[in-house]
Order: sequence, then C-alpha cells, then structure tokens
Amino acid sequence: MTDTTHSKGARTAFETDEPDGTQAKKREGYISWDDYFMGVSILSAERSKDPNTQVGACIVDQHKKIVGIGYNGFPIGCSDDELPWRRKADSINDTKYPYVVHAEVNAILNSTKKLHNATMYVALFPCNECAKMIIQSGITEIVYLEDKYADTDTVKAAKKMFDMAGVKYRKLEPRRKSIQLDFEA
Repeated sequence: MTDTTHSKGARTAFETDEPDGTQAKKREGYISWDDYFMGVSILSAERSKDPNTQVGACIVDQHKKIVGIGYNGFPIGCSDDELPWRRKADSINDTKYPYVVHAEVNAILNSTKKLHNATMYVALFPCNECAKMIIQSGITEIVYLEDKYADTDTVKAAKKMFDMAGVKYRKLEPRRKSIQLDFEA
C-alpha cells in the first residue's frame, strides 16, 4: 500500500485501502439528502416548547447547503412561562395562536443568505401565513412529511398561492422509518 497521507492526515482519492491492493468502495446505507434535511428539520422541532405541536424547518440552497433552520415558538424576549400554551380559551389572546412564530418563518428569519431557488423541508405542510413568507423569500420548493390539515381553509389557501406562484411541493416518502442519534458514540 502506498502511503499517501498528507501532513494534515488527508488522503488522496487514489489511495488503496484493501489488503489486496484494490480501492475501497463507498459505504452503503447512508441516508439520502431528503432524509438528511428532513432529519435536521425534525431534530430542530425538538427545541420547541409547545406541548401540543413541535415543528421544525430546514432551508437548503441549490448546492445542498443548509442556509436556515427554525422551530415553532414565541418571539425572542417573550417568556415561554408567561404566555399561554393553550389551544382553546374564551379569548384568542389566552391561547398560543396570536403569539407563536411558526418554524417556517423562524427558518426564513434565521437564514444566512438569500433564499432564491431554495428548498424548505418541514414535517407539517405550511399554513397560508407561512406560504406568503415562503413565496416572498424566493423559496421555490417545499418538501413535507404530513398534510394532516389538508382540508382546512388555511392549507387550501397555501396550496392555491403556491400553485399561482410556481412553488412546487411534494410529500417526502422517506427511505428510512427512523434515524437514531446516539451521544455515546
């Protein structure tokens, strides 16, 4: 075997790793780009304090680089302990709805560059308010896992706007059922 290790430990592409002198082949079973970015979205959702719905979003540019991540929660400076997490109350102001910033919006606001032609990965299909932000930001594709609110007016409006603006959306059929994270690696 020829030693092609550079001073920083990098190896050249032509190095042979096998005892018989042949070049090693790439590992099989690695996750797809779609599963990877949706996994980042799902992991981001774990940051949400919402006791009922945890959603994360991951925005990726044309070069498969992550350029924005977000999860649903209250705005910066608004206490997770003082504002309500309820879904129902006599007054809407006693529910979470007027206060929560959706994952899609947080991912857009947290983006590190222009989002023209970017793709957003999100577990739950976006609502109409998020759709407006997505369209205005230049994102051109939505990849989602669930569309459990498909029959609601807000999701119908979102799809209508996406169709009019040319934003593609597709349901992800993951290659894996789950991905396990182990911090004791």
